[in-house]
Amino acid sequence: MRAYLATSIGVVCTAALVLPLAPAAGAAAPPPSDPLSRASAPAASSRAPDSPAGGTQSLALGNLGGPRVAGSAAVQGLTRRDVRPFSLVGVVWDDAETELHGTVQVRTRATGGTAWSEWQDVETHNLEHAADPGTAERASGPVRGATAPLWVGDSDGVEVRVRAERAAALPEGLHLELVDPGEDPAAEAWAEVPADPAADRAVEAASAAAAAVSDDAADGVRSVSLAAAEGTVIPALSQDETRALYAENLALRAKPYIGPRPRIITRKGWGADERLREKKFVYTKKVKAAFVHHSATGNNYTCKQAPSVLRSIYRYHVVSSGWRDFGYNFAVDKCGNIYEGRAGGVSKPVLGAHTRGFNTNSMGIAVLGTFGSSTPPAAAVTAVARLTAWKLGLFGANPRGTTTLTSGGGNLYKKGRKVRLNVISGHRDGFATSCPGARLYKKLGATRTASAKYQGRS
Repeated sequence: MRAYLATSIGVVCTAALVLPLAPAAGAAAPPPSDPLSRASAPAASSRAPDSPAGGTQSLALGNLGGPRVAGSAAVQGLTRRDVRPFSLVGVVWDDAETELHGTVQVRTRATGGTAWSEWQDVETHNLEHAADPGTAERASGPVRGATAPLWVGDSDGVEVRVRAERAAALPEGLHLELVDPGEDPAAEAWAEVPADPAADRAVEAASAAAAAVSDDAADGVRSVSLAAAEGTVIPALSQDETRALYAENLALRAKPYIGPRPRIITRKGWGADERLREKKFVYTKKVKAAFVHHSATGNNYTCKQAPSVLRSIYRYHVVSSGWRDFGYNFAVDKCGNIYEGRAGGVSKPVLGAHTRGFNTNSMGIAVLGTFGSSTPPAAAVTAVARLTAWKLGLFGANPRGTTTLTSGGGNLYKKGRKVRLNVISGHRDGFATSCPGARLYKKLGATRTASAKYQGRS
C-alpha cells in the first residue's frame, strides 16, 4: 500500500489517499549472446493480478545490441515471445523526470493467430501528461516516466525495440507494460435512462454537502451519492432543464450562459475498476479552461471497443505510471460518445493530470485516437463543443474568450507565471508537444464558435 498526502496549494481535498501498487518488476536479465533468442528473454512479472477486471504484465527490457552511451545500451527491447492476452502496450521507466530521447516500436500477434503486425511507432510522450511538479500526486510515490499507450487489440504475442537517439542514453529501468482491459460491463450499461431533474438536484445537493465535510466521512457520503445518482449513463438534458438543475450555481450571474448537458457515460458505464484508484477526490476552485488532447492510442478501435480502450488507459495511468487515477477529466470516442474520466463528479472542478503545469482550474478532454495526420471525426469534434458548452458554462467561462492560468512549472512557462490562454486550448498551447495532433488542433477554432453557440451566445 502506498500513502498519499492529498493536500497542496490551491487544491482542496479531504484526507490521506491510498493506492495499492505492486513493487516495480525486477531488473532485466543479462543480454544474450544471440539477441534473437526467445529462451534468453527476461521473465514477466505482474504489477496487478489478472482478473475479470483486467491485469498488467510488466516485462523488463534487455540489451538488443549496439554501442553503449553513458552506460546505457543503444537498443533495448524484447524479442518475439508468447504472453498472456493483452490489448494495449506502453513502455515505462524509473524516473518520471527523465526523458526518453529515441524511438519506441512494437509489433504484435493477434490472439490465436500466427501472423505478426508491421512495426508500429509508440509516441514517446515525454513529461507532457502528468501531475504538476511539486504537487502531492507527483511527489508522493514511485511515479514513472512513460510513453503514450498504444491500442493494438486482442493479442498474445509481442516484440519491442527502443532505440536511443545518437549520443543519448536510454532511461534506466525500462519495462514493457502489456494491459488486459478485462471484461466489458453488462450490455445494460449502454442503455439510456430517463432524465430525472428532481433526482439530479437531490444528488447534486448531497454531493455539495459532502464536499463541505473535511474528514473521512466526506468521501463516504460523496461516493455513495455519486454512485447512486450516476448509474451507467448520465442522461442528456435540454438547455432549460440544465439551467433548472444548476439554478443555484448559476444564480450569481445575471444572464447565465450554459449549454445543454450532454449524455455522459459514467465510470461504471465503461467498467472502471474503482479498486485501482485512490479513494479520495481532489478539487480545484473552478474550471476556467479546457485543454483538448488526443490519447495517441491510435485509431484502430471501434466505438464498441471504446470502453475497453478507456479501461486500458486507466490501468496504464494508475498501475503502470503510478498516477492516482485516470489522467483526463473526460474522454470522447470517434462516434461522439462522451465518457466520465477522473472520478469526483462530472460537474465538479476535479483536479486532473492532463496538462503538466496547468492542471489547476482547468479540465482535460482526450479524444480517443491519434490525429497528427488523420482527420478527427466530425462526431467527436461536435461532442467536444457540446461538452465544453455545458461544463465551462457551469463556471461562467466563454468558450470564445481567453483566461489567465498560473503555471505550476514544468511546462513552457516558469512556475508562478500568469499566462493568458484561450478558454478552449490545445495541449500544445501550454507544453512543447504535438498533442492534440495537427488535424485536431486545426478544429479548435470552429469548436470554440460551436461551443459558444450551444451556450446561447450570439
